[in-house]
Amino acid sequence: MLGEQHQRSQALRRQSAVLCKQLVVDELLIQSLQADDILTESMAESIMAEQTSQKRSWRLLLLLPKRGPRAFGSFCSALRETEQQHLYDLLMQSPRSVDSSVPLPTQEETAAKRARTHDSMEFSLDADSPINTPVLPCTPDFYLSRCQQSYSMSSSPRGLALVISNVTFDPCAAPDLDPRKGGEVDDEVLRKVFTELDYIVTVRRDLTAQGMRTCIENFCRRPEHRTADSCVMCLLSHGVEGAVYGTDGKLLQLDWVFEAFDNAHCPFLQNKPKIFFIQACRGEEMDCGVEQIDGPTRMCSPSCEQRDAGREGQGDADSRQRGDTGRPRIKLPQRSDMICGFASLKGTAAMRNTKRGSWFIQELNTALRLHARDTHLADILVQVNSRIKEREGYAPGTAHHRCKEMSEFTSSLCKDLYFFPKYQPQY
Repeated sequence: MLGEQHQRSQALRRQSAVLCKQLVVDELLIQSLQADDILTESMAESIMAEQTSQKRSWRLLLLLPKRGPRAFGSFCSALRETEQQHLYDLLMQSPRSVDSSVPLPTQEETAAKRARTHDSMEFSLDADSPINTPVLPCTPDFYLSRCQQSYSMSSSPRGLALVISNVTFDPCAAPDLDPRKGGEVDDEVLRKVFTELDYIVTVRRDLTAQGMRTCIENFCRRPEHRTADSCVMCLLSHGVEGAVYGTDGKLLQLDWVFEAFDNAHCPFLQNKPKIFFIQACRGEEMDCGVEQIDGPTRMCSPSCEQRDAGREGQGDADSRQRGDTGRPRIKLPQRSDMICGFASLKGTAAMRNTKRGSWFIQELNTALRLHARDTHLADILVQVNSRIKEREGYAPGTAHHRCKEMSEFTSSLCKDLYFFPKYQPQY
């Protein structure tokens, strides 16, 4: 046993330079090691408190050899769970002594490295299946402490959700748009998580641009919006800045989508939160990332403000705002109470793998399941941004090896938005 433990320590030491450079030490990896009792809570906190990724990796690698005979196997399993198969392979291929070999952490044989493919405008990387941890429930005490200052979210169902997922494109009408392998995983992940959050979810797949318009128009007219407290709209496809592709290669403008849900066109949802998630590229530029220097992180981002889209009232607009008494009603902006999460920044490509789905939907799913119980949606999307920022692609020999992605969100919410999962107020 001592010999095996020494070999494992040697394997970590031999590959320490590569591990420090390429290892992504995120919450999921640390939680996996904590669940196996390899790391204590104080150890986990000290690792995550480090300012740079390399320092977090170095602190973890210093601790592992001291954490007993199970630490190496648990670390290797955590690498696979966090989509770092290349580092798992690296450790398994490390030279071993003739006398004995280091046993694999699982009974599975090490999978051969799989070819990575470059899809048009959205890139595919292989990985495992998404997490299915049940959505954690909100407590009565938390609901009572937040319900007064946040959007009402007590209807059951909470609202309707529409997921439009374009996976297969017409090879004749759209020959440049490759199938979005893994896209079917995304729409199933969204269906499950929003069903658990008490939404009635409709999934429509492979629609033309006109088909998407018709589907959205019908969705906006549904009378159930009158009694629901919110709604969710998800669009998953290839895309460009400001638009997503239908299966026929024609574009649906996102501004039209937001307009369909605004206060004029969807009055049943006035003053209610309207939630959008867009999984699509917003350009073809690959984010290759930059090397982080030691010391405090310097936050520097391009201007992402968008043009105001309000419209001036025309004609008899004032008369339409008056009630039976002739007294003017309070006006609303044309567009309000919306929040939209984008998978990537303006002009850049989004990342997706063929088994686990897109990076953005993966992280959104994880954050909602773990944190919707006590975190409002804007802060959940900040958490998603943080997780996306840490991720890197693995595709040796291609232009997008160690590629990066950065998600963002825009908001015109006027209150905090909590889902209060699995809690139903008693009136």
